[in-house]
Amino acid sequence: MIGLETERLIFRQWQNSDYPALAEFFSESDNARYVGGTKTEEESWRLLSTYIGHYALNGYSYLALETKDTSNLIGTVGLWNSTPWPEPELGYWVLPNAQGKGYGIEAGLAVKKYALETLKLDTLVSYIDNANEPSKKLALALSAQHEQPIELLDFGLHEVYRYK
Repeated sequence: MIGLETERLIFRQWQNSDYPALAEFFSESDNARYVGGTKTEEESWRLLSTYIGHYALNGYSYLALETKDTSNLIGTVGLWNSTPWPEPELGYWVLPNAQGKGYGIEAGLAVKKYALETLKLDTLVSYIDNANEPSKKLALALSAQHEQPIELLDFGLHEVYRYK
């Protein structure tokens, strides 16, 4: 997945220089409420390390997403499948200043294609909090089909959007 590109975006491994933007994103409840909640600076650092560790163990993860024209970090789009996770998930968050520019769908389509065609995953979903309308809209734009909700580990009730 590292080095995956779209017309405007590059997927890359996380770097120390990404930490301030990640920590700021997760310090704001409006940003973080649907992606695990707010985090202290230490928790944000551990999350960044977790993304890197997940890649080392699985060969994919949530990767840093940057624009080709500015090389600025704009968020993350990638795959998650920890051992207790129900099934592989396509997940995403975008920094507030990069929202509304179509980056989510552009990156999501690339990751979906990679997951289903390159990795040949048998299943791929997005787990979305019922109140997270922007993520539901993006999942539908990525051609996901809405299924019955599940109780997602200790994250509570989540809607399941399945990709074919």
